[in-house]
Amino acid sequence: MFVHKRYRIGAAVLAATLLAASVSSGEAGATSAAGTKGSPVKQQNHVLAKHVLVLSVDGLHQTDLAWYIRTHPHSALASLVASGTEYTNAQTTFPSDSFPGMVAALTGGGPGTSGVFYDDTYNRALLPAGTLDCSTATPGTEVSWTEAADRSQSPITLDAGQKLSAPVLTALPTNTLAETIASSAGVTAAILKMTPTPQALIDPATLPVNPTTCLPVYPSQYLRVNTVFEVARAAGLRTAWSDKHPAYEILNGPSGAGVQDLFTPEINGVADNAGDDWTTDNALTQEYDSTKVAAIVNEINGFDHSGSRRVGTPAIFGMNFQTVSTAQKLPVSDGLAGGYHADGTPGPLVQRALTYIDTQVDTMTAAIRRNGLTGSTAIILSAKHGQAPVDESTLRRVDDGKIIAALDSAWAADHPAAAPLVSFSVDDDGMLLWLSDRSSAALDFAQHFLLTYAAPANLATDSKGVYSATVDRSGLTRVYTGRAADTLVRARNGDSHAPDLIGITQPGVVYTGGVKKIAEHGGDAPADLDVALVVSGPVTQRAVNSGRVRTTQIAPTILRLLGLNPNALQAVRIEHTAVLPGL
Repeated sequence: MFVHKRYRIGAAVLAATLLAASVSSGEAGATSAAGTKGSPVKQQNHVLAKHVLVLSVDGLHQTDLAWYIRTHPHSALASLVASGTEYTNAQTTFPSDSFPGMVAALTGGGPGTSGVFYDDTYNRALLPAGTLDCSTATPGTEVSWTEAADRSQSPITLDAGQKLSAPVLTALPTNTLAETIASSAGVTAAILKMTPTPQALIDPATLPVNPTTCLPVYPSQYLRVNTVFEVARAAGLRTAWSDKHPAYEILNGPSGAGVQDLFTPEINGVADNAGDDWTTDNALTQEYDSTKVAAIVNEINGFDHSGSRRVGTPAIFGMNFQTVSTAQKLPVSDGLAGGYHADGTPGPLVQRALTYIDTQVDTMTAAIRRNGLTGSTAIILSAKHGQAPVDESTLRRVDDGKIIAALDSAWAADHPAAAPLVSFSVDDDGMLLWLSDRSSAALDFAQHFLLTYAAPANLATDSKGVYSATVDRSGLTRVYTGRAADTLVRARNGDSHAPDLIGITQPGVVYTGGVKKIAEHGGDAPADLDVALVVSGPVTQRAVNSGRVRTTQIAPTILRLLGLNPNALQAVRIEHTAVLPGL
């Protein structure tokens, strides 16, 4: 992924309360967040479950789940599916990135409604970091909801800068499987002491600035619609969640107070003495995910995520897993080949990752049984996104940095006095561009250039990273600009959050300057969008639903299970998002 023109961003303190939350009608088309006057929050339906546990297994395709159940018929995943409804034609939202994908599942709305298009984007209305004189500053800045927002930098740490006094967080392994397993218990015990309010771990000096208030904008303030957590809290229910960056405090919603216990160990923190993060080795990713499983088990047992304070099992709680995603991306890890076999079945590393997920699901369902919660707990299993390509023979790794540089160079040749055309770009296996010139002429210029440019590509079999082939049309099949781009993502025309240009890649194209990954997500390839989706628990019977559903339907389904009104979600009202069928 190439990010063009990085800025450092500005500072503030979040101080909203749940009942005072509001979303401007100009931004979201709704006037009040959950809990405010006129918002349909209270219980409207029969309570089907007292607890909903949501598990997002990043990268998990429906075909992966089906293969695992077929080859492991007595597994925990097989039991989960056997006691629930399996949706075999589920799709996540586009762009298929982690951040908008998780937001969609917990708000009921896609990027055009939520205003969240990626974890690292650009906003034309906000001001750059550190802006003090907001009356003269020029709008337009990067908005990075990644590890870049953490208090800890150089190095980034697992505790995101909380500075936990735990030697195990610095006495790290050398990235061997045996050492990783040996250190796992110590790392888990240490990191569980992280704060349940990760807003405190976000450096306000990294945040974009609101030109009206001249205050920094926290992730939850960037979100245009409310979340299931806010609706649950307004109904007096307990909430918890665990995810991979402190910036996932966006799930608090505009109130800033939706998730009472938010556990966010930093996945891009340094994980070993070689300086690798937790995604660069699949054994390390398993260790990382296990810290969050430990938090979930503590919550099932009726404690907070740290296991130190008894608070009761949350009504809505859950986590995301990264283990399958890194197994799909890494060419090799721990002596096992990543990705898929030629017939599309999981390769050795993905197989091991799926077995790890199965073991963790078994651990959590066992805790549910021990606590007598089986009859009152629904489990929703899905994924923020899929991963592409599955067929490695189609893989072409394309340096998007060279494409953007060539586009800017061509623009400068025709417009020598103009600013670089591309203000910001984020590209994984799709292309999103924000342009400095948004005129029809500039949009047409960019579209024409991209669809006629032959870009250098790295063949999948080339292990030396030498660009030995080219892809036509910049590796793209289609390019949408202006109003067509807005329509594609259901954004209002001219939305300050939305990209000016969206490129859809050719099958197998991954934008990267190196050869360290064999798959990515973010685009609209079938393998990017297709995800597993299962709703299991006391309210369901074994069923297979092959109709097309979307992960946005998870949010209203959560509320329906808890007996709350799905229409309390603003995105549900805006997009008319339906509860998943068959419950």
